[in-house]
Amino acid sequence: TSSSCTTFVGRPHNPSALSGTTVPNILGTISCSRNRIIDSDDENSEYLRTDTSSRNPDTTRIVNNDISCITKSTCGFSANVSIIPLIQKRPLSLEGFSSSQRCKIGNSLLPNVPSFVQQFSSKVFCGSFSKDGNFFITATQDKWLYIYRTHEKGFNLYSQMLARDVGWSVLDVAFSPDGNYFAYSSWADCLYQCHISGESLETLPLSPGVRRFCIFSLVFSNDGREIFGGANDKCIYIYDRECQQRVLRFESHDEDVNGIAFADDSSQVFYSVSDDGLCKVWDRRTINESNPRAVGVMAGHRDGITYVDSRGDKRYFITNSKDQSIKLWDIRMSCSNSAQQNIRRFSHDWDYRWQPVPQRLWVPGMLEDDTSVMTYYGHSVRKTLIRCCFSPPNTTGQRFICSGDSLGRVVIYDLLTGQVVRKMKGHAGCVRDISWHPYNHYIVTSSVSKIKLQSFYIEIC
Repeated sequence: TSSSCTTFVGRPHNPSALSGTTVPNILGTISCSRNRIIDSDDENSEYLRTDTSSRNPDTTRIVNNDISCITKSTCGFSANVSIIPLIQKRPLSLEGFSSSQRCKIGNSLLPNVPSFVQQFSSKVFCGSFSKDGNFFITATQDKWLYIYRTHEKGFNLYSQMLARDVGWSVLDVAFSPDGNYFAYSSWADCLYQCHISGESLETLPLSPGVRRFCIFSLVFSNDGREIFGGANDKCIYIYDRECQQRVLRFESHDEDVNGIAFADDSSQVFYSVSDDGLCKVWDRRTINESNPRAVGVMAGHRDGITYVDSRGDKRYFITNSKDQSIKLWDIRMSCSNSAQQNIRRFSHDWDYRWQPVPQRLWVPGMLEDDTSVMTYYGHSVRKTLIRCCFSPPNTTGQRFICSGDSLGRVVIYDLLTGQVVRKMKGHAGCVRDISWHPYNHYIVTSSVSKIKLQSFYIEIC
């Protein structure tokens, strides 16, 4: 059994955009395979169900929300307009293309073709780029952490280290804002941080007071002083790196806290999500450990939430859920108490780790008082806490949403229309984590099942 990471390389998102015109090969050329692997009758049925559920997305709310205009502006949106005239009319000034023009071109060349990166002898649960994109870190179930220096032509191993006190596996990794350090979590009552060179591994005790403990998701504060973690004891933990101690532990949800993310790169507002099906908005400055109160609560998912990713603008974020959907949220649209009670009454009657998805969750639907802006169907969330992310602002204008998938695929949605624009098969098993490079056109996927670390690059064919 082996695990892997995959990089996806791409070809035009809109094939007609390049028809009839010869375009210089900017990054090179690579062939694309459309073959799919179906491992069983159950998976065959799951493929069909995800395809069916993705049809006819409801755009009623998003067309009337500010994010529609914002995204169209940043991504250079224009319906059915070829990128060829844009390339031909490129200004001869030093500025070249504007940011929206670059995004428009990039959005016509979405990642599509898998490229092998690294084969491991153990499962890969996580992988992430540093903020500047110069490094990529991943961890395997056999306790090894690998840091790669990234560049346009691929990945070079920079350092590797054996993690300490790993229970089951390393479950999450995060870079510090300056990119010099990283932290990781596991089934252990501590976090661990280390320099990217692999030297000076430090233990960060959290003292949870429970026998079986795990941090499922962690993130550094924007100034790098604190590390936030969502845990299996319903609590959020905050560790102060300068004081070298836990400074806050507060009960934030009714079930495991599976995801945590900051609203942007400067504020102290952050989001948390949980198996209780709720998304919560917190302000670090107002948290009272003895009586914590969220500044906002969103409800609408019909099952537990596996991950949260912020758009980085203090307003919008997305969540992935065991109800087989991604939802887009606007923090100005908090839900009522009745909506919170609706999700608490909803039946969580299956074990996503090994049972098939219940029939009721394959039928798209909304809970009463659901305040989400948009819902995206077309991927499968089973076996593990599958993650999702926005596409980068610098290369796509955040036009897309990307998700892992229990069927070994990467699924890319158009944020504005809800349509699936890419389903890429790069693994034989579940894709748990995905990371889209902040400045280059490729996605790295991490699989927990019987294949390799791969990436998907953007190239012009």
